[in-house]
Amino acid sequence: MLQHLGSALLDLVVPPGCAGCARPSIGRAVCERCADALGGPARAVCPRPIPSGLPPVAAVGAYDGVLRELILAHKEHGRLALARPLGLALARAAAYQVATVGAARPDVTLVPVPSQRRSTRRRGHDPVLRMATVAAGSLRSVGVVARVDPVLRVRRRVVDQAGLGATERRANVAGALGVRPGAAARLGGPVILVDDIVTTGSTLAEAARALRSGRVRVVGAAVICATNRRAEGADLDAASPLD
Repeated sequence: MLQHLGSALLDLVVPPGCAGCARPSIGRAVCERCADALGGPARAVCPRPIPSGLPPVAAVGAYDGVLRELILAHKEHGRLALARPLGLALARAAAYQVATVGAARPDVTLVPVPSQRRSTRRRGHDPVLRMATVAAGSLRSVGVVARVDPVLRVRRRVVDQAGLGATERRANVAGALGVRPGAAARLGGPVILVDDIVTTGSTLAEAARALRSGRVRVVGAAVICATNRRAEGADLDAASPLD
């Protein structure tokens, strides 16, 4: 937390440039040009191979270029003001999944995929939870009864997902998530899982398994970016938020 307080004080003295391109953007975390990269329409994405139990996933872009820089700046470099533009992008992906609820006034809960405690301590914040909170507010502004409930917890330590192939990632996160005691009972309506990135889909599939084991209805998952998958065993630089 002290690290991010120091960064915030420094930003007042020397305003940082755009988190996406480093060009001057006084008073804004992201310039207009890079903000446009967050404005794409949500679309269905599907990792290959599809992990068992993966719910339908929607994203607004690919994990490269400006979007990659913005996510890393928020997640790893303390650019906390990016939670709003990233959260609004996440809201569009969530809205894509809301249509599956099939109600005139949908009522959904956004459940963020959790980070390991050591990752949250190192970063000084929980990036997915911050973006989910913004996304829920955006959904409410268009008539969706949306709330955020971080009911998932990490039950055991997993290794860094970056560099692991699909099979290794599935084995790494299998059984790693659980629902907090008593939390499933308050999730009476449909749930949309939220995350920043989908790579192989193994983490989202594990999160869905944990919720379904508590008889929770998972209607889909919403992310900001999807990686461009390569051959099994190739290096994959997008780590799970369990990292």
